[in-house]
Amino acid sequence: MDRLWYGGDYNPEQWPREVWDDDVRLMRRAGVTVATVAVFSWAKLEPADGEFDFEWLDDVIDRLHAGGIRVDLATATASPPPWLALAHPEMLPVTEDGVRLSVGSRQHYSPSSAVYRRYADRLVRNLAERYRDHPALEAWHVNNELACHVQRDFSDESAAAFREWLRARYGTVEALNEAWGTQFWSQQYGSFDEVMPPRAAPTFRNPGQLLDFDRFSSDAWLQVYRAEKAILNEVSPGVPVTTNFMGFFKGLDYWRHATEVDFVTDDHYPDPADPAAPMIAAATRDLMRSLGDGPWLLMEQAPSAVNWRARNAAKPAGMHRLLSLQAVARGADGIMQFQWRQSKAGAEKFHSAMVPHGGEDTRVYRETVALGEELAGLADLVGARQDARVGIVFDWDSWWALEQEATPSSLSYPQVVLRWYAELWRRGVLVDFVRAEGDLSRYAVVIAPATQVLSEAAQQNLAGVASSGRRLVVGYQSAVLDERLHVLLGGYLGALRQVLGVRVEEFAPPAEPSVSGGPVPGLEIAGLATGGAAEWGEVVRVDDAEVLSTFVGGMLDGLPAVTRRGTAWYVATAPDDLASVVDAVLEGTGVEPAVADLPEGVEAVRRGDRLFLLNWSPAEVRVAGESIAPLGAAILRD
Repeated sequence: MDRLWYGGDYNPEQWPREVWDDDVRLMRRAGVTVATVAVFSWAKLEPADGEFDFEWLDDVIDRLHAGGIRVDLATATASPPPWLALAHPEMLPVTEDGVRLSVGSRQHYSPSSAVYRRYADRLVRNLAERYRDHPALEAWHVNNELACHVQRDFSDESAAAFREWLRARYGTVEALNEAWGTQFWSQQYGSFDEVMPPRAAPTFRNPGQLLDFDRFSSDAWLQVYRAEKAILNEVSPGVPVTTNFMGFFKGLDYWRHATEVDFVTDDHYPDPADPAAPMIAAATRDLMRSLGDGPWLLMEQAPSAVNWRARNAAKPAGMHRLLSLQAVARGADGIMQFQWRQSKAGAEKFHSAMVPHGGEDTRVYRETVALGEELAGLADLVGARQDARVGIVFDWDSWWALEQEATPSSLSYPQVVLRWYAELWRRGVLVDFVRAEGDLSRYAVVIAPATQVLSEAAQQNLAGVASSGRRLVVGYQSAVLDERLHVLLGGYLGALRQVLGVRVEEFAPPAEPSVSGGPVPGLEIAGLATGGAAEWGEVVRVDDAEVLSTFVGGMLDGLPAVTRRGTAWYVATAPDDLASVVDAVLEGTGVEPAVADLPEGVEAVRRGDRLFLLNWSPAEVRVAGESIAPLGAAILRD
């Protein structure tokens, strides 16, 4: 399209036909360009086994086409109809505790279920054959939010699929035993047939088994996507195919999934009451742009409140516009919402929509119209790419491993990563997220926070950043394990030890508050970064590096906290004063912010010939000669 996508999930099956014409009228008034249709329509499309009813969908798509609205047509496979689940209960997913989940919600199927796959494939083929030549068809939308509710299935069918996945990965059971270190606790397997999923167990489960089951589960969901896409490409060639991601979602390795979609899309629902929401949203946009190495689409967001938090804050006036413009500024070629018309029944009836319960004479619908008008004026940005000079490593294997059982401390991988990201966001520095083993040559600075799992190739690739004279920053809990979760002996860090000039002798995270509530000594550091360092500490030994900050007090007193060897930095803690470290790292790199000296709470991003200035603060600010109201924005053309 030569316009930005603008619209949302459209669920006309929830409404009588007399509402449908009004929907098209209101969509045209709001400047809607695309509607996502049929996401949860399987029971309507196939009310009984093999009995298909497409007449109502024909009517809907024809009405949209007559109104000049393109269609993102879903395959409707996200929620099997009750008749299918009741006829084939073996397709239902099973938890690690052995509980088989029931019909009555959504995503009630195992990704490894052959029964589910057979019925889903039949539906997809019928849809593709019927609508492949429809002039309104813009794209195919496979399933919906894969693994959102069932990240891991522990059924017998998944167990069998897991064994086949392991055979393909390792070849022999001897190689599996070596990878998983099964000599520990008498876990050695005599054949692949003995291997089970990591179901509930008396105590800690095998770390290698846990990680491989995470990898397998991500691939199982990818197979769900691949199966549908193969049918769509066969029957409807040339029409792009995608599915919607969910930002920083632990369940799926989106680096692998992103290679399979024709364009990346994302669903993101920041909490309006969270002061960190703008930064987290920005990071999510940058992740999506990075996954697809270019423009992407925001497929879902809420026009105001959601319905699934303990307290569901409404978006104040201006915030929805600001979040939408932020997405465009960070590479989005479309702004979509869930959903078009707010439901009057069902589990999401209190989830906001572009047309709320109050109808068109409401603040939310007026904002819907105004946003459509504004986005229409940004059509020339479609396809515009952006070049970041800073890359932050984001790695799903490290996420899965770092948050396993039986680790040195309980850490949140996304929080560790976002702590670094936030400092760059505040400065108006654009960031790409990168793979440790990917092409890093375009970046002046590469930061690897808590990248616990690194293969030999990935270690060498990161070391090459520093060897080439560019800045490499390695954070604590990086290069601790190889891809099998075997410890990198001799001081951790592997091939990074030489470029960093340090080794790690021992982990020493601070104690948690005592049960009695008594005081617990915190960590302090002094030097380049000064002050608290509450989350992490370790015994670092310097072989050939300059010490820039040291720990103060306790067993770490006087030991290195921040070091540098040439252009390679090691940060062995989480300084409250991370800003000083980031400033020092960026100095002399040529990395420049979009706008110098940004006021607190203002975000600045360049895309194409536009400078987006977004004021998240509660006060009016003046930036680049523009006065910007609270929750306001200015878009300047070069």
